[in-house]
Amino acid sequence: MNRLQAGDVAPNFTLNDQNGKSVTLSELLEDNQVLVYFYPKALTPGCTVQAENLRDEKTALASLNTIALGISPDPVKKLKNFEDKKALNFTLLSDEDHAVADAFGVWGPKKFMGKEYDGIHRISFLIGQNGKVQHVFDKFKTKDHHQVVIDYLKG
Repeated sequence: MNRLQAGDVAPNFTLNDQNGKSVTLSELLEDNQVLVYFYPKALTPGCTVQAENLRDEKTALASLNTIALGISPDPVKKLKNFEDKKALNFTLLSDEDHAVADAFGVWGPKKFMGKEYDGIHRISFLIGQNGKVQHVFDKFKTKDHHQVVIDYLKG
């Protein structure tokens, strides 16, 4: 894994959202900075807590000129189910071939219950309107992720 760092230019990408609509990073950056957060799997406990907190803080993020964009290797149908079951109010993107996760350097070896496998590392990137990584969030608990981001944005 060769993870992006603050100051790096974020790779532009287009992925399908939970409704099957194409979303392109550079288009979102025209009006906002974007919190690109990678999460392993929809509807799992940690990912659900993280998403629900971002849902609940959408207004606070918007007041700081920031929108959240969740990316996982889940198919579009599962993302729609996640959105519906948890009343999510932000965009979820399907990266089934993990090409975007690879480009950001967050796809790689993981360990869980003694087994090794490749998967997404739970890391978030604040992308400025100039297309550069402003900050990398890699030290947080899923339940505190939203607050770590907001505290950073309020600086």
